Amino acid sequence: MPLHMIKLCVGVSDVAWLETRARTGRPLVITTRMTPKRAAEIEDGGSLYWVIKGAVLCRQPILDITTHGEGRTSHCDITLAPEVIRTAPLARRPFQGWRYLEAKEAPPDLTSAEATSLPDDLVRQLRELGAW
Repeated sequence: MPLHMIKLCVGVSDVAWLETRARTGRPLVITTRMTPKRAAEIEDGGSLYWVIKGAVLCRQPILDITTHGEGRTSHCDITLAPEVIRTAPLARRPFQGWRYLEAKEAPPDLTSAEATSLPDDLVRQLRELGAW
């Protein structure tokens, strides 16, 4: 079972921004200061789940994790597939950096019909009311 990562998508108001970015067809590279110690497990089919406005709303498959440099000047590049997969909304409090996410804790993917059936604002309101 693959291991996933979860990260805040700061400055993004909805999944549509990520989907527009993905349409370019180029992989997205995220740079972090720390390299995941469990990178081999993540690269074996893991995804990066994005927290947008207080909820996990989508994920992108992780293609590669590469560390550059050594010591205090090192950093890590996480290469994501140019594909955004919407997930069932899952409330998540803010945190710094990224966290591991076990497959059993990850929200399920939505079908394409489910993903486009409701506007993001309505989904957010339903979630805040506890109806979703």
